[in-house]
Amino acid sequence: MNSAYGVVAIVLICTVTLAIGAFGLRLSRTTSDFYVAGRTVTPYRNASAIGGEYLSAASFLGIAGLVYTNGLDMLWFPVGYTVGYVVLLVLVAAPLRRSGAYTLPDFAEARLESTVIRKLSSVLVVAIGWLYLLPQLQGAGLALRTVTGAPTWVGGLVVAVVVVANVAAGGMRSITMVQAVQYWIKLTAIAVPAFVLLGAWLGDGAPSPAIARDTAWAEPLNGLAGQGHPVYATYSLLLALALGTMGLPHVLVRFYTNPDGKAARRTTLTVVALLGAFYLFPPLYGILGRVYIPELPLGTAADTLVLQLPGAMVHSQLGEVLSAVLAGGAFAAFLSTASGLTMSVAGVIDQDLLRRRLGRMTGDDFTVAQGFRLATVLSVIVPYAASRLIEPVGLATMVSLAFAVAASTFCPLLVLGSWWRGLSTVGAAAGLVVGGSLAAAAVAITIFAGPIPGWTGALLGQPAAWTIPISFATAVVVSLATPGRIPRHTARTMVRLHTPEDLALDRG
Repeated sequence: MNSAYGVVAIVLICTVTLAIGAFGLRLSRTTSDFYVAGRTVTPYRNASAIGGEYLSAASFLGIAGLVYTNGLDMLWFPVGYTVGYVVLLVLVAAPLRRSGAYTLPDFAEARLESTVIRKLSSVLVVAIGWLYLLPQLQGAGLALRTVTGAPTWVGGLVVAVVVVANVAAGGMRSITMVQAVQYWIKLTAIAVPAFVLLGAWLGDGAPSPAIARDTAWAEPLNGLAGQGHPVYATYSLLLALALGTMGLPHVLVRFYTNPDGKAARRTTLTVVALLGAFYLFPPLYGILGRVYIPELPLGTAADTLVLQLPGAMVHSQLGEVLSAVLAGGAFAAFLSTASGLTMSVAGVIDQDLLRRRLGRMTGDDFTVAQGFRLATVLSVIVPYAASRLIEPVGLATMVSLAFAVAASTFCPLLVLGSWWRGLSTVGAAAGLVVGGSLAAAAVAITIFAGPIPGWTGALLGQPAAWTIPISFATAVVVSLATPGRIPRHTARTMVRLHTPEDLALDRG
């Protein structure tokens, strides 16, 4: 590959990102601007922004690599990612917007009237955000190395610097514009080369994917066979993806930017359509990879398949240009997702740590802009350092683990908090601690201990099927045992969460 084309594409994406972010700086002045873009984002622009930040390294590069390596059964990944928004639409989109909160810990404190719950939620937001940031930074290093041969630490550093500059400049108002544009950049970057490559495949009479030599590649419920007990692993993965979406802090914070609950529901419905359009293409790269790259070179990660495929299929300058377009799209994915994650983590660090502590230490007002920008730097430094110390386990695999933690903690809190009056403060805390501890332990063992055979490896590698029910059950049982710890103003809060804004204004 001609590295010059790839460098130009990546530099162009970074420049566009910074330029749009600089424009957002002119519009961000208040706390509401920094955290929720003044709550004035239209449904369609917000849907584009959600699509921009949700389609991460796992979506752009990881799914194609999984389909290539493990077979067509890996199409459950995009199905699970998209179904998550349907669940979010049905259960929590409108109540979240009506809560009037800035961040997920804000919602938890408002619903349960407890600073302890807020602190637990804050810790989980930061942990999930960092766990999700890790594959974005590792993926950036992998992509830049594939395109230019640069060391892997360079790509992660480029993303970290651009994200800090962009998020710190204008907060949510800034990154909303960036992410909305980047969704369409990513869709174009993955779709145009896909059509060209598909035309090349049909034009040269190449064979179908080599299913005959490896029948397991096309068999259902066999994609996760390497982990053992593939049926369990597949359904546990789907559960994590479907329920974990509502627990991702960088996704939830976007619903606070809608003007009202109706707009939040319309946003979610539009997101499903945008995600469905994008996910038509990554599996195509995995299938074509089976035809043109039967075996990847030794030491080459499957996550690089998308970037390598054009050069293997089109032996001309056009192949190099297509690879550069894909590299630019991949960097747009890293930047947009990392921006959303950094935004959510920085908001929590700023509100729950810096302004409360540094303000007291300095004896003066710790302004919104100062605290938020310092929090932004802290939000990126830790996962970048971790990306240099932790061996990559696959982009989609790492993201699925983050989904499992989110589904085991915030999903029970949000569902029960939005729909059950009997949730007590102690029950909510118990559910967060138990679900979070079990899921985090499974993730840590999976990352550091490597593959484990048998049921033990399957349960730890895909923990959602048992951690989510345990978290729900813990919250319910403990709440029933502590009815005296139900928040005093629960009835009033529930009315607020479920009363349409138009009706509330009429009554006011």
